[in-house]
Amino acid sequence: MKMQLAEIAKALNTTCEGDDQTIITSVAFDSRKITAGGLFVPLEGERDGHDFVAGAINNGASATLWKKGHPNKPDNIAVLEVDDPLSAMQSLAHYYLGKVNPTVIGITGSNGKTTTKDMTAAVLSKRFNVHKTQANYNNEIGVPMTILEMKPNTEILVLEMGMDHAGQLHRLSKLTHPDVTVITMIGEAHIEFLGTRAHIADAKMEITDFLSEDGEFIYNGDEPLLRERAKKVDQAKATFGFEKNDTVYATGFRSYKHHATFTINDSDQQFSIPMIGKHNVSNAMAAICVGRHFGESDEKIASSLANFTPTANRMEWEKGDVGEDIMSDVYNSNPTAVRAVVSSFGQIEVPDGSRRIAVLGDMLELGKQSASLHAKLADCLDPQVINEVYLYGAEMKNLYDALQDKYAPEHLHYYKQDQMQHMIDDLKNDIKPNDIVVLKGSRGVHLEKVLDRLR
Repeated sequence: MKMQLAEIAKALNTTCEGDDQTIITSVAFDSRKITAGGLFVPLEGERDGHDFVAGAINNGASATLWKKGHPNKPDNIAVLEVDDPLSAMQSLAHYYLGKVNPTVIGITGSNGKTTTKDMTAAVLSKRFNVHKTQANYNNEIGVPMTILEMKPNTEILVLEMGMDHAGQLHRLSKLTHPDVTVITMIGEAHIEFLGTRAHIADAKMEITDFLSEDGEFIYNGDEPLLRERAKKVDQAKATFGFEKNDTVYATGFRSYKHHATFTINDSDQQFSIPMIGKHNVSNAMAAICVGRHFGESDEKIASSLANFTPTANRMEWEKGDVGEDIMSDVYNSNPTAVRAVVSSFGQIEVPDGSRRIAVLGDMLELGKQSASLHAKLADCLDPQVINEVYLYGAEMKNLYDALQDKYAPEHLHYYKQDQMQHMIDDLKNDIKPNDIVVLKGSRGVHLEKVLDRLR
């Protein structure tokens, strides 16, 4: 972005105390990441961002937002007083979005939204100037930051939109007025706050609340909860999945160690993605639907999908220190995601005498249903397929108990939250060169520490 403070002040319906001709070239809410020409946004959370304005100034900030009435307003930097810095940042993002005026794609879902975002951006980047969500900037702070980071020549903005409470996607949809919306699937993520999958589906559907009149809603047609709710959407619709009543459905699918291939119902094109599993094929079909919306040929879509780069920590292959292959998927976890990863992992062929080893950490934010949802994962673990199971965390004790009748004691291992080092030591003693290992757990469980020790 590049705007004078005078324009920013007008957009925020406030005045600038200082040189309003100053050019702002970036926005940041982390004082450590501010650069010369930056506008500092002091957010109030566990720490009050206003306390860090001095650090922002030292790092080159040219101006700061400031909550009206907050003490110790600085006098050595341009200041724009606002009622609430977060709301002001969102308003500035809305203004800048209208100024650049890209086509907006909004992507949400209980699982797969980041991968689908990456695939979609790759599909469209060959013909358009595309800006996409970086890392996990997908909430009420991250979405406006993503908008403010886009270049003025951006033609398509691909936004990942997350939520854990009802109303959040409504607000993000209102902020962005998307031209295309995508829902990847409905799982149990955030069921602690929403109670049922039906309520999760209702909350996900909020992404369509401000869908443009000539826009398109693309969703997983294999989910009855979405099919029923999509009837209320008047805009054009397309579905993807594995059932023959979907607009785009897979007609062939094979998963290998490092990639998967598939075909679809209405094309002779062979598709390949550098990820494994049916769930990632589903994400790819969502990206195909978006690509077709923008007139991309299946041949070009296939080329883009074959070479896209996934965001870190999503089914990445690493090499362990004794030669084992490790699949790392430690960014987040919920029952649907675990089942998908375990299923994909179980389809990978291993040499004779080698084993598939699963290391599973707690799934967080499952609320009162957490114990039963952990225990129910027992039906996706087969000792003939997943030979060794390592379980970590308080909630995984429920799965450990549920697996007692399926796994012999020497192949089933459980560790409490303060026993990570014990688990790492046991893994290092157990793993052989030709074994393959999968790591899957919620981000807060920090299984990436296990990965670091095994590499």
